[in-house]
Amino acid sequence: MPKFLVVHPVGKQDVAQFTEMATPFAKAVKANATLDAYWIKSWYVPEEGKLYCEFDGKDAGSIRKVLDAAVKASFEVPTEGIYAIPMTVNSEDFR
Repeated sequence: MPKFLVVHPVGKQDVAQFTEMATPFAKAVKANATLDAYWIKSWYVPEEGKLYCEFDGKDAGSIRKVLDAAVKASFEVPTEGIYAIPMTVNSEDFR
């Protein structure tokens, strides 16, 4: 299944504050995942105020549906973009 990077501008917060704020949305994303789109993991970069989320999905529209359902179940989390990842590079590929 294709991989995607979803970027959420969430603002600069300390990690504990961000974790508390993001937990209901994260649970809603997991609860609304489908065979066509599901969340793998995320990275929060406080200095940028952005959350970067890795998804597996059929297409960007399938991921958008999961995010929209999660918003309805929790609260609005802005999405800056959903970007297809056409290639991944692993350091182990260069041994």
